[in-house]
Amino acid sequence: MENSVVEIYTDGACSGNPGPGGYGIVMKYKSQRKEMAQGFVKTTNNRMELMSVIVAIESLKKEGLHIIVYSDSKYVVDAINKNWVFGWIKKGFAGKANPDLWKRLLRALSKHIVKFVWVKGHASNVENNRCDELAVMASRSPNRLIDEGYELSRKAGGLGLS
Repeated sequence: MENSVVEIYTDGACSGNPGPGGYGIVMKYKSQRKEMAQGFVKTTNNRMELMSVIVAIESLKKEGLHIIVYSDSKYVVDAINKNWVFGWIKKGFAGKANPDLWKRLLRALSKHIVKFVWVKGHASNVENNRCDELAVMASRSPNRLIDEGYELSRKAGGLGLS
């Protein structure tokens, strides 16, 4: 692995869907390693999968970095790698879930050179397994936040949930 690449491992968890949720992140750059996690009172699994990638990329202080995101979420990885999200943009995210987070993710991605790699969840990837542990712990934490985007979409009649 080239030393100038930031490796980001992400995972989201939700107990019930919707329900209490959280995300876990492991970031690696050269000899540095950082873990992050946050829980939410009520959210969805897909929102946590997206949030984990967003928070990781937004936490980077420099722009123009080469990043590899490892995720077990086909929802996230396929939407980017198969260019689905760009079709959703053209249609104004009509009928699509989580437009608030997709827009936020695209803004974060625009500042870097990012490759997405799907990894099998709950398998032999040590860092992905650690992200899962972090996400589950965060979802059970007493310090959970309110997922404002989830709450807004719920009040608007449920569009945007998945």
